[in-house]
Amino acid sequence: MNKKSLFIPVQIGRAGEDIALQIEAAILEEKILPGERLPSERELQAQFKSGRGVIREAVRALKQKGLVEIRKGARGGTYVKNIEVASVSESLALFLKQQHIGLGYIAEFRESIDRVITVLAIARADASEKEELVAEAGKLLELLEQPTPDKECLAKQDRVLNIRLAKMSKNPVFEWVMEAIQQGFSSHDYALYEEPYYRRKTAENWHETAQRIADNDPLKALSSVAAHYALLQRCIVDKECRATTVTGKG
Repeated sequence: MNKKSLFIPVQIGRAGEDIALQIEAAILEEKILPGERLPSERELQAQFKSGRGVIREAVRALKQKGLVEIRKGARGGTYVKNIEVASVSESLALFLKQQHIGLGYIAEFRESIDRVITVLAIARADASEKEELVAEAGKLLELLEQPTPDKECLAKQDRVLNIRLAKMSKNPVFEWVMEAIQQGFSSHDYALYEEPYYRRKTAENWHETAQRIADNDPLKALSSVAAHYALLQRCIVDKECRATTVTGKG
């Protein structure tokens, strides 16, 4: 479609909002594709029959939503952004952090989606993907054999496993949400890697879960998922109790 005929004139009053909505609709309907340049400011003024200030107001709103970006230079202008999973995940992670969502809520949500992801992974992933998950889980156990296990490496491998499992669900929404959670706080899973007892139990649980997924045994796999969150809750309680003892508060 000719971009010169994409839009219709707007009414005075909510012109900026109407312009932004029309451009947004054109982007979402793929009439303007990622990487393509919007009509120039002058062309938009002519199409919408509005002033420069209103056009700029609409472009600012679209930029704030992450739909467009402003480029400088000879080939500058307003371009449609290719929205990536990482940027969406980062935004969701920042939102969750800002809302100060309690650990209990995050853990409850994580366990619920982990259960669904686990069942879908068993049903949809192929044998090679399941064996790769077992191999990746085995790396957690290998990291524990080092004289001084690196907690950062352990936490990183835990994130790799979570995202790999989410991908095995063959549902991109689960993958995106999992990436956001992993970028945000991982349901405080990192706490499990701070002490020898809990990191050993966590690594063993991951390997057990992966093996049960590879064995196509949903009931046992779900039992392992539940055990993980029981372990996490116990770890957090122990940590809070120690903190209370040290500070003398109770």
